[in-house]
Amino acid sequence: MRIIKRNGSEETFDIEKIVMAVTKANNATENGKISDEQIRDIAGYVEYKCSKLNRAVSVEEIQDMVEDQIMAKGAFMLAKNYVRYRYNRSLVRSSNTTDNKILSLIECNNEEAKQENSNKNPTVNSVQRDYMAGEVSKDLTKRILLPQDIVEAHEKGIIHFHDADYFAQHMHNCDLVNLEDMLQNGTVISETLIEKPHSFSTACNIATQIIAQVASNQYGGQSISLTHLAPFVQISREKIKREYLEEIKELEIDIPEEKINMIVEERLRKEITRGVQTIQYQVVTLLTTNGQAPFVTVFMYLNEAKDEREKKDLAMIIEETLRQRTMGVKNEAGVWITPAFPKLIYVLEEDNIHEGDPYYYLTELAAKCTAKRMVPDYISEKVMLKNKIDKNGDGHCYTCMGCRSFLTPYLDENGKPKYYGRFNQGVVTVNLVDIGLSANKDMDNFWKIFDERMDLCHRALRCRHERLKGTLSDAAPILWQYGAIARLKKGEPIDKLLYGGYSTLSLGYAGLWECVYSLIGKKLTDEEGKELGLKIMKKLNEYCAKWKAAEKIDYSLYGTPLESTTYKFSKCLQKRFGIIKGITDKNYITNSYHVHVTEQINAFDKLRLESEFQALSPGGAISYVEVPDMQQNIPAVMQVIRFIYDNIMYAELNTKSDFCQVCGYNGEIQIVKNENGKLIWKCPNCGNTDQNKMNVARRTCGYIGTQFWNQGRTQEIKERVLHLSNHALTGC
Repeated sequence: MRIIKRNGSEETFDIEKIVMAVTKANNATENGKISDEQIRDIAGYVEYKCSKLNRAVSVEEIQDMVEDQIMAKGAFMLAKNYVRYRYNRSLVRSSNTTDNKILSLIECNNEEAKQENSNKNPTVNSVQRDYMAGEVSKDLTKRILLPQDIVEAHEKGIIHFHDADYFAQHMHNCDLVNLEDMLQNGTVISETLIEKPHSFSTACNIATQIIAQVASNQYGGQSISLTHLAPFVQISREKIKREYLEEIKELEIDIPEEKINMIVEERLRKEITRGVQTIQYQVVTLLTTNGQAPFVTVFMYLNEAKDEREKKDLAMIIEETLRQRTMGVKNEAGVWITPAFPKLIYVLEEDNIHEGDPYYYLTELAAKCTAKRMVPDYISEKVMLKNKIDKNGDGHCYTCMGCRSFLTPYLDENGKPKYYGRFNQGVVTVNLVDIGLSANKDMDNFWKIFDERMDLCHRALRCRHERLKGTLSDAAPILWQYGAIARLKKGEPIDKLLYGGYSTLSLGYAGLWECVYSLIGKKLTDEEGKELGLKIMKKLNEYCAKWKAAEKIDYSLYGTPLESTTYKFSKCLQKRFGIIKGITDKNYITNSYHVHVTEQINAFDKLRLESEFQALSPGGAISYVEVPDMQQNIPAVMQVIRFIYDNIMYAELNTKSDFCQVCGYNGEIQIVKNENGKLIWKCPNCGNTDQNKMNVARRTCGYIGTQFWNQGRTQEIKERVLHLSNHALTGC
């Protein structure tokens, strides 16, 4: 059994430390001492309770249990001394809040940091540097920058103030990069003028440089569209043809026009291959200033093209992107594996969804890619046009920022829709499960607490907004001056971009499933449970609308992609309310509105149900279905894709794609418990448990993770049930 120390490192549980601490407090007690045997009883009971939690327990949790047991013995003077002992120790620790954490990071002993982000390797210097800076930023944020009640609510898991490790700086969350503006009108990178590229391959190379620069100046995900690269295909076509005509002129030979065009297209295809390869490998191998590959999403939307010729050129880029991603990338052993980035999003449209459609072949390629590499994810143009309506009543289809954060519909000063160049200011998430349990099944009390928590979230979101106000464009020239987001003047504040819907603030939510169950004992899959769940979602939206109307800031409801926070929330709930079956008996809580991972439900019923909740999460959300290896059953994948097109705006299929470097096993690496009760990854073929000698890829919150996860998220991954089986859909 393991415990988590205050600096984040883990060590083996030692009952003697409890005995020693209680004994010291007991010796300082004049009246009401307890016996050594009673002290042993207290320590033994605490050890028993810790073992039942099936996870590493924090020192604070253990001390709370000890305190409770001393009180249960009626030893009130001893309890008083024990509390005083804890308080004195906390005063000593508070004199410097960051040193020990930073030292544990450097020595790779901090388990929380190791598993905080499934795409960061904490042994790498650049990651450690980012984490060290993050500890300093969090310390400043908690002590100086945030109101104390917001800090306390964050610490108790009542809310989550996202990305506190970047809050000290004037940085925003995520955005849609205006790649079209930067490529067509030029940009500046590291004080060097980058002019409009004269070929497709050069455009791809510049795009990767822009991606890296953007990632280093914000803390959230970014999205680019392949449509913005499509015009450069024609530029390359014309350039290749000119060069080829020069060749045959020098050779003084006569070649038919048809043959010339065929050779030009062959050479053009090779250039497209090289350009797409540049994006794929540059993104995977780039290391930004925060120690990770850029969190970038690539959008593939045929109807975004300006004309039919550009659409056909865009189709060629999409085809090559899907082919290369299906192949994967080679690991250090030279084996093809699933990369985490870039994330791909493919739009399902009227001319690619039906057999016989002109671009149906692309959807078939996408299905094969999904079956092997977990991407692309799918946006239904049909559903999105109904969900994303502007003030004129027109529907729009566009990509999310990063993995799931969606902007609100927006018309510029000319009445034209604008999405690229917009951004999200930040996120604060409310723990719905905590509200449900705090209400103790009293609905009137629930709504009263709900209102209080909304006020808390609103004030926390305003802190994010106020932190960005007054930021000068000089803070991140690539973003604010050179086109990624805007073309502001040097020294100009970004304030005008914070109002009027240009950017958004996200009210996140988590644990709707457990919240509803805690209140009425019903699941979201029950009619009564669904009704209450939708009511809660509508209430959350009402608050966003109220704040927006009062402040002219676009607040938007966001289905939070909890990663490490799912574990934090579950531990806080267990500490506050104990272990409650069906609510706090897991080391994780359910993301956003999702059906619980253990619920037996088929893929189509799950997507149909969740589509109702997704429509009420305009600031972002994604639904998924868990599937087995579908590489030999592509018709079944196509069936799910067609269902997505007709029923839900944004969804993905979670497949498994792992590799054991010890024995060469290619399949699903399993999660098992070791002798200490800790969940670990194990190759089913050779028994390898060394995480450094395996490649595991799992979808955890919209993005694919490849650096492993904390115990809460690992348990959640282990307990996922399949929503689709090959057996049930064979021959579809």
